[in-house]
Amino acid sequence: MWGVIDLKRVKTGIPGMDEILGGGIPERNVVLLSGGPGTGKSIFSQQFIYKGLEMGESGVYVTLEEHPLQVKKNMENFGWNVQEYESSGSFAIVDAFTAGIGSYAEKEKYVVKDPDDVRELVDVLRRAVSDTGAKRVVIDSVTTLYLTKPVAARNVVFQLKKVLAGLGCTSIFVSQVSVAERGFGGPGVEHGVDGIIRLDLDEVDGELRRSLIVWKMRGTAHSMKRHPFKITDKGIEIES
Repeated sequence: MWGVIDLKRVKTGIPGMDEILGGGIPERNVVLLSGGPGTGKSIFSQQFIYKGLEMGESGVYVTLEEHPLQVKKNMENFGWNVQEYESSGSFAIVDAFTAGIGSYAEKEKYVVKDPDDVRELVDVLRRAVSDTGAKRVVIDSVTTLYLTKPVAARNVVFQLKKVLAGLGCTSIFVSQVSVAERGFGGPGVEHGVDGIIRLDLDEVDGELRRSLIVWKMRGTAHSMKRHPFKITDKGIEIES
């Protein structure tokens, strides 16, 4: 175990991850999950939400880059069926993708009509968290909120962090970076979050291999090593 401080933690439920973090993510932390295409960011965040539901912790998933139906389908591919949790009111998807267009969107409870309007997103998100009693929140991806205006990145992250931490949520903000990019997605965003987990996909001896490293995690000691991981039909599994 890497943690040395006695504090309340949120178990990720991802095999190998909680050991790396000394028992889990410190409660109310906002974690930037950064990586390039194909690294497993959405799978990691969906696994975090679903495992929380299994442990009795309500969750909200904000989708900005995929249709809510596709998100559910992707989760079902790993055996993560959220239908019963959605029906019971312990899970909700905030749709910031369709802009309220289409027959499916008309039936949804939490729709952001203008995804570029952070104030509207915050209002809808706050309502979803309040209704579900969510302890876990994922925003996939936060990069979409400032893609056309990168100078606003840090401010957007701070706004969302202030609201979610205030509501008692432990959150993952998915951040897109290019394959060759060494940063974490957006100027200054690394200073606006409590933790950073970087996922990578590298070619080694002619083979693509996935790995992750925890760059920082406020409130706890953590492994400083890079850890290989694989994606199975049950989700992400991390090697120690």
